[in-house]
Amino acid sequence: MSIFIKEVLENKFEVTIKKISVTKHTILLSDEFYEFLSNKKISKIKLLKYSIKFLLKKESNTSILPIFKLEIISEYFPDYESEIRKLIK
Repeated sequence: MSIFIKEVLENKFEVTIKKISVTKHTILLSDEFYEFLSNKKISKIKLLKYSIKFLLKKESNTSILPIFKLEIISEYFPDYESEIRKLIK
């Protein structure tokens, strides 16, 4: 499996996940949510990578929404923020 992340616009990222199937996703990451979750201890790219890996533990890449704001993950998976914070420490 491989994950490729590219910033296409400020706070807008294109993510390609190559697993059994190849999927593309557009993820929006606001500065406010980035600071809230990471306290700027890691880069936005790293936060996205952690987040995608978190999602892939919960569902297949073909089940991940094609476009979404990163903060929506916790609406589907309440443990998201706490799990990501554990990785950042």
